[in-house]
Amino acid sequence: MTACPALLVSAPSSGSGKTSITAAIARWHARQGLKVRVFKTGPDYLDPMILERASGATVYQLDLFMGGLAHCRALLAQAGREADLILVEGVMGLFDGAPSSADLAAAFGLPVLAVIDASAMAQTFAALATGLQRFRTDVRVTGVVANRVGSEAHGRMVAEGLPADLPLLAALPRDAALSLPERHLGLVQAGELPDLDARLDAWADAWGAARRPFDIAPVAFEDEAEPALPRLLDGRRIAFAQDAAFSFVYPANLDCLQAMGATVLPFAPVHGEPMPDCDALWLPGGYPELHAPALRGLFPALTAHLQAGKPLLAECGGMLVLLDELTDADGHTHAMAGLMPGSARVGKRLAALGLQAVAWPECEPGHELRGHSFHYSTLDTPLTPITHASNPNAGRTAEALYARGSLRASYVHHYFPSNPAAIAAFFSHADRTTPG
Repeated sequence: MTACPALLVSAPSSGSGKTSITAAIARWHARQGLKVRVFKTGPDYLDPMILERASGATVYQLDLFMGGLAHCRALLAQAGREADLILVEGVMGLFDGAPSSADLAAAFGLPVLAVIDASAMAQTFAALATGLQRFRTDVRVTGVVANRVGSEAHGRMVAEGLPADLPLLAALPRDAALSLPERHLGLVQAGELPDLDARLDAWADAWGAARRPFDIAPVAFEDEAEPALPRLLDGRRIAFAQDAAFSFVYPANLDCLQAMGATVLPFAPVHGEPMPDCDALWLPGGYPELHAPALRGLFPALTAHLQAGKPLLAECGGMLVLLDELTDADGHTHAMAGLMPGSARVGKRLAALGLQAVAWPECEPGHELRGHSFHYSTLDTPLTPITHASNPNAGRTAEALYARGSLRASYVHHYFPSNPAAIAAFFSHADRTTPG
């Protein structure tokens, strides 16, 4: 067993300030010289970008559906061997979703720090905090943070009525500088904030000034490593786009490819970098609608790649790049690569959201690829899907999977460790059927 101080930072709901508080705690401890490892609960790309800058270490996802219990256990065990402190940012509210942040906390014995937006309440704060603490006996809520208090007096008021075993660990002021700005589709990427490090330092300063001394208890993690993956991709060169247009990349996906022997080759089309010589290509999700003119130079290489019968996996935004046309949220239509018939339009409202499981042709029966869907665009294509994903929570989102020659495309953001063999089988084989 490996023991390391650890906390899961959660809240009653989204928008309470989990990311900024987690980042503040991570940056504050990192500035004390500690090695901090941060994880993000569930399928999220944007928060980990912030948390990585705050902690100085790669942020991995912990998801009991996408990765499974053993995978999450191995990630935590590895972090426990390397770090002085482990922080896990929750997703949505503590008990929301299936699996929830609470399920993760219960599975690994992680104590929970509850962040509550206190801006519109007083003594009811204690009632809400106590309710979170007592809702499930297998989840330990051990402390609470009052976020966005209006004054010192307000901070004292919200602490009234808290039981002795649920202390108020900090009361942070309401301050626009202690939150992130919003932009495209209400989302912001770390690379779009030139002052991010200054913001993180300000958050850490605020945490240091507001925190009350408390000990973060060690959590024992089983010394478990996942079985070594077979070298199914030995000698394969897999290129993947990674820049402001293609930013949704799970670090675990890259680890998975490399563990199977692949050489992974990042390139940045938005900055004019040519596609590397490769055997296979991955276009992950992102915001191609914001960078459509800069992506035109990539189109000939994509055409040549598919004409050569080389595998290409296109996910969400990566798929939109291959269409005939893409209309952005402001109504401007951009000509795209024309390698997948159809068009897409980015809307102002969320079009699909949910965990996904999809049976690729390469999957053995009962062993699907898992991932998630989150997009504002809608797709119109004459292509007939080869299958549809399923939603484990019986939600409406059930994304189509398209295949055309050596192209595989879907709105699903796939989590490669959920089925490495299927991923390797696709990236290993060429299909000489050219798109027509």
